Amino acid sequence: MSTSKNNPLRIVFMGTPDFAVGTLAQLLKAEFNVVGVITAPDRPAGRGRKVQESAVKQFAVEHNLKVLQPTNLKDEDFLNELKSLNANLQVVVAFRMLPKAVWQMPEYGTFNLHASLLPQYRGAAPINWAIINGETATGVTTFFIDEKIDTGNIILQQTEKIVPEDNVGTLHDRLMEIGAELVVETCKQIEAGTVSRKAQLESSELKAAPKIHKETCEIDWNGTLQQIQNHIRGLSPYPGAWTTMINGEKEDQIKIFTTEMEQANHNYNVGTLVLEKKSLKVAVKNGFIILLELQLPGKRRMKVSEILNGLNLDKEAYLR
Repeated sequence: MSTSKNNPLRIVFMGTPDFAVGTLAQLLKAEFNVVGVITAPDRPAGRGRKVQESAVKQFAVEHNLKVLQPTNLKDEDFLNELKSLNANLQVVVAFRMLPKAVWQMPEYGTFNLHASLLPQYRGAAPINWAIINGETATGVTTFFIDEKIDTGNIILQQTEKIVPEDNVGTLHDRLMEIGAELVVETCKQIEAGTVSRKAQLESSELKAAPKIHKETCEIDWNGTLQQIQNHIRGLSPYPGAWTTMINGEKEDQIKIFTTEMEQANHNYNVGTLVLEKKSLKVAVKNGFIILLELQLPGKRRMKVSEILNGLNLDKEAYLR
């Protein structure tokens, strides 16, 4: 595959959430010709069921880009409209699975940005799972799309450290930035005809990154200190790790966003809530998880020091 400056790129960009906006912004900044943007249809959201536009749509409209919002990617009217944009490259960031009729359409193919070092962490939630599993490094990958999910030939990769203070939010923001730069570099190589492709190596030791479900987010207090800490920060700030608080006769589901670890020997049962001065901690096998930020039912996310002012905690209170 070779291109030249005589045939500059005409790009269709596909994406939906904030993570994709950073890349679209960098493509425009690099003066690539984005001839169309494909994003999710508007959907009602929140308590008022107010119709909400995707982050990518909002950005695209602000920058006067043509926007398509198909409900069915195999619909003939959509495919004809996509074809009429006459793109020679499609760039995908945080979008849904594409049918072959779509990803095969442009002359130079369709490539995707994935927030992991493929082939590790294929799937919908690579940033969450890298932290949940206690990884110390991850990264971003651009690859050409094929029939399966996240299996196509790798173009470029860049590694990023995961530090103990990271949660999904902080790592997401860094990967969004380096991912955007990697997409721009990938487009430059495709346009210059210098792009290379490397097959992904299959292995029995590959870790997956499936979609996060509510049951994934429930905290298992029988894990080790580090496992529990990683689980909480791997789901913070979204979608949020949760647990059930038994406080006297009351049972409440609470979300936990920020914690610290304290190694210690103790005689408490696992899950016991221990109140010390202005701190609240949970007994686990090899120490305590110190709770720093929580969300009680119907309340906003708050610091534990604020919550304790109005919380009557039973002496036998525990987390299940």
